Parts: sequence; C-alpha cells; structure tokens
Amino acid sequence: MNRGMNIVGGLFGAGFGFVLAAGKLHDYDTIHATLRFESFYVFGLMGLAIGVSLPLLWILERRGTETVYGGTLSLSRSRVERHHIVGGVLFGAGWSIAGTCPAPALAMLASGATYGAIAVVGLFIGLWLRDRQLMTANRAIGEGDGERSTLPGTKTLGAR
Repeated sequence: MNRGMNIVGGLFGAGFGFVLAAGKLHDYDTIHATLRFESFYVFGLMGLAIGVSLPLLWILERRGTETVYGGTLSLSRSRVERHHIVGGVLFGAGWSIAGTCPAPALAMLASGATYGAIAVVGLFIGLWLRDRQLMTANRAIGEGDGERSTLPGTKTLGAR
C-alpha cells in the first residue's frame, strides 16, 4: 500500500473519529441511554447513515465505479446464517456492557477517557480469541467482513 493511501486513510479515520466525538457517540452515558430506550438520538444517527449510504452505494455499484484499489465496487450479499445471529448477539451484548463498540472505543481513548483503554484491550482480546478459534477450527482468517477469504483454496468463515 502506498504512502498516499495511508495518508488518505488516516485523514478519513481522523474525520470519522471527529464525527463520533462531535455526536457524543464515544460517551458511555449516550450509548446506555439509547440501549435503555430513553433516547433515540443514536438510532436516528444510524438510520441517517444507512439512509444516505445505502442508495449512494447502490448507485455507485450500478455505475461500475472503480475503487481506489483499482477494482470495481462490488458489495457483498449473503444469506443470514447461524454465525451472523451468534455474532450479532455477542456484539450487542458487548456493546451494552461496555457502552461502546470498536470505533467509539478508539474515540474514547483519543479523548482521554481511561475507560476507552479498557474497552480497546477487550477488543484486542476478542480479536485474538476469534483468530485462535478459527485456527483451531482450521478455517481461513480472511479480510473484510469475514464472508470470504482472499486466500485461494481456503475455507471461508461461513463454510461448513
């Protein structure tokens, strides 16, 4: 990967972190108020993000837009499987207990919230456990959304 791509990625990451912090999505109390259905602010932000990105991505895919990596934009589609449900339940449980998810945890850490450090350590432990489980099950550790692997001849995460 070239240096320019790293700079662009870093700028987009910093911008995303700024938006998370400006929206108070890195605040434990904001997330817990949402999960207790006391505030629908975060649900509104999520709905807005989906409502804007879904049609734009659909249009870009239909137009055959080329990605910055030189390939054609192609969104993955898959049927809902058991591991999606289990993963969603685990993610939701972790989100409700920690009051954060990966990106806001990093924004917490960057804002100086020491709780963010605990959440980030937990994220890395979870990633390590996932990789260990996949290696034990003799499955490929792929890139992206876990639906497919870029390594030829290996099983994908969803393969049985």
